[in-house]
Amino acid sequence: MAGERLKVLIKSPIDQTKQPSYITLPDKFDPAGDDRPLLVSLHSWSGNLEQRNEPLEKLANERGWICLQPNFRGRNDHPEACGSEIAQQDILDAVAWVTAKYPIDERRVYLSGNSGGGHMTMMMVGRHPDVWAAASAWVGISDLAAWHRKHSAEDDGYGQMMRKVCGGKPGDSEAIDRQYRMRSPLTYLHKAVGVPIDISAGVHDGYTGSVPVRHSLDAFNAIARADGSAIITENEIQQISRPNGRLDSPQASDEEKDASFGREIHLRRHAKQARVTIFEGGHEGIAVASIAWLEKHAKRE
Repeated sequence: MAGERLKVLIKSPIDQTKQPSYITLPDKFDPAGDDRPLLVSLHSWSGNLEQRNEPLEKLANERGWICLQPNFRGRNDHPEACGSEIAQQDILDAVAWVTAKYPIDERRVYLSGNSGGGHMTMMMVGRHPDVWAAASAWVGISDLAAWHRKHSAEDDGYGQMMRKVCGGKPGDSEAIDRQYRMRSPLTYLHKAVGVPIDISAGVHDGYTGSVPVRHSLDAFNAIARADGSAIITENEIQQISRPNGRLDSPQASDEEKDASFGREIHLRRHAKQARVTIFEGGHEGIAVASIAWLEKHAKRE
């Protein structure tokens, strides 16, 4: 595990509340030493800052990185959470606080999250692209209205949470529809052009897990369209979205080997700075692959 872990309270300039975050310092950290990369690790949809990604923390510690785990208003079951403006600001405030207090290499501020953390990773890259040297989003939700269609049953917990966040279900009113759009990364990802973002999902998610792979593919396509790269076609999305989905005619990139994933890859495409991977797996993140992507990127001077 990583080194010293500190819980801090950071005052929100929006509502003046004190918002919690965890800072994890690497082993043998010297506050007077060299600047360190900062890894911002975001909790999942139903989690809060008490949720830990220990494999990711361990890998960051081995590299001497500082880790930040903000709460960003906790579980996505109330309007202040789930991609809201105030939740976004909480993350920015926490990054600014850590950067002011510790020796942070501002060329290497990284962002990563799984599931609901993948949703918020994509939101932050789309809304605040200048902050991040690179990002890694796993099995994230990109379109809340589409996700609600999968979880629309009255007794479905995720659907219930979205209705609490947005004030109702899609189609109830234009104001509610606006809430679903405003909290969906697809609304903003065209602004993420230039940020190295890796978007990944297990091919069985949506069947054994809660988030269909289309969310990751649509997110990549939004960036690819904006930067003039080739998109994944609708036929290809339909093929890979089938149970045990496979492409009928895979491209060379779809058959890449990647030791950091340690899994068979079923689809991989590249835009100018973005990459999407559909791998053999389910609703999960792979910490080794996340770190491998992040550590090779740094902002230019």
